[in-house]
Amino acid sequence: MKPFTFDQIPVMMNKIHDKLEHLEKLIVRMSNVEENKEEVLNIQEASKLLDLSVSTIYSKVCKREIPVNKQGKRIYFYRHELMKWIKSGRVKTYLEIQNDIEKRSKI
Repeated sequence: MKPFTFDQIPVMMNKIHDKLEHLEKLIVRMSNVEENKEEVLNIQEASKLLDLSVSTIYSKVCKREIPVNKQGKRIYFYRHELMKWIKSGRVKTYLEIQNDIEKRSKI
């Protein structure tokens, strides 16, 4: 890194300030993600999140098809577990299947 002149100091300080603000925003965003990761939902909130009826969720709980936490007679759900459950049902595209086959054939 080459030295900068006295006249360049204001410009450099502005760049440093902008980068620090960007880093602060990233840190705040990351901490919000961590807080939401442990967010506990009741059955009504889970119903809204999943766009399923409460009775359907109870049915899935009884069949052990959905991740659930039980405390006494009440059931609770972690948002991140429900999102992971949704993602686990993802259907691969034709291109992804084709790429998987090509990778296996190389081995």
